Amino acid sequence: MQKRIIFGLLAIMTLVQGCGYNRLVSLHQEVDKQWAQVENVYQRRADLVPNLVATVSGSANFEKSTLIAVTEARASVGKIDASQVASDPAKFAEVEKAQSSLGSALSRLLVVSENYPQLKSSANFMELQSQLEGTENRISVERGRYNDVVQRYNTAIKSFPTVFYSGHFGFKEKPYFTATTGAEVAPKVDFNSPATPAK
Repeated sequence: MQKRIIFGLLAIMTLVQGCGYNRLVSLHQEVDKQWAQVENVYQRRADLVPNLVATVSGSANFEKSTLIAVTEARASVGKIDASQVASDPAKFAEVEKAQSSLGSALSRLLVVSENYPQLKSSANFMELQSQLEGTENRISVERGRYNDVVQRYNTAIKSFPTVFYSGHFGFKEKPYFTATTGAEVAPKVDFNSPATPAK
């Protein structure tokens, strides 16, 4: 009788752990899938940069320092191996720093372009600007979705009873996207200041 009770308890524990394990695997896959979607929109932004730079650089006297900053930021993004980002908080931070630099450089390029009326009248530039703005919105949406699935995953690995075995099976906490330092302060933009022609 006692053996049956012990066997029954072991069977129940195995079943509960198996169900919990399978759920963690499913949540882990969901995080990986959503990270792939974030990478997808990051790639879309990176793909727009060469055309945008080529269009802008064709405008007379456009600020070279701005173009160099965009080109260098895009290059730094391309150097990072993002394959293990969702599992490595340090790599995650590295990618986010590079992507933030690219986003800032592109924002500056669009602000500076306001000083060049001939550029604003270019249909090609306006189309690229529209695509870039749409991509930035997609990035924001996909990052929000990523945070949602990470929250579900992180909650699951820290919840009872999975907290007792999730680490043993290699399920580790995933990092969240957070706002860039200083993002709460609106940038100061002065469209009335004269453009500084590049030399």
